[in-house]
Amino acid sequence: MSGWRLNAEYQQLTADFGSLEKVFALEGERITRDSESELIRVERGGVQYYVKRYRSNGTAWRAWLPRPRVMAEWQNLQHFADWGIPTAEVVAYGMERKSFGRFGRGAMITRELPDTEDLAMLAYRQDARLKDAGWVKRVSRRIADFTRVMHEHRFVHNDLKWRNILVDGQEHAFLIDCPTGGFWWGPLLQYRIIKDLACLDKVGKYQLSRCQRLRFYLHYVQRDRLTVADKKRIAKIVHFFAGRE
Repeated sequence: MSGWRLNAEYQQLTADFGSLEKVFALEGERITRDSESELIRVERGGVQYYVKRYRSNGTAWRAWLPRPRVMAEWQNLQHFADWGIPTAEVVAYGMERKSFGRFGRGAMITRELPDTEDLAMLAYRQDARLKDAGWVKRVSRRIADFTRVMHEHRFVHNDLKWRNILVDGQEHAFLIDCPTGGFWWGPLLQYRIIKDLACLDKVGKYQLSRCQRLRFYLHYVQRDRLTVADKKRIAKIVHFFAGRE
């Protein structure tokens, strides 16, 4: 059993992106590869596309999961787009299952986000923009906005690290790469929200001032000052990875 969808506005790319078989036959620049998947980059018509191909869903028992990682990837990016969160456009996606519903293989293709870099790379090379208070304030507010929107939908990214946030030359921020994100409720939702915020602060505490980090949080919660509950939550955020770094 298999299914593949190429978005209508990209039908001119059917020769390359028109089926799962064609996508797995594509050759391009390899970006990453591991035991489960690989990411390659191809160019068509002057536009770069990222092709994520899964040949496995991990350990044996995960092959039977109803929502494989590749499906989670394309569905989560589609959620972001529906909620107005800037993200990579999903151009094509699909998967196939073997007998008795066991995962076979799958793929997702996204269109490039031009002139972007991830925040982790900016931190690694000590980019001057991270020392520009105005730039940090504007980008930080955009990240706080889409993080709040995501959490208001009871959805958590589960890997909300600087490497998964892209910025461009116009100070726009984009949220990407979310194969383990999902919906949660009650105490588990609150725990996962704290984890998301702690993932952001894991690098943020080394790159930003305490005042900048506080402004991010206040914009995230849409308040001018901290409540008692905020202070308790911030304590959990800053200590979340204690002893694990």
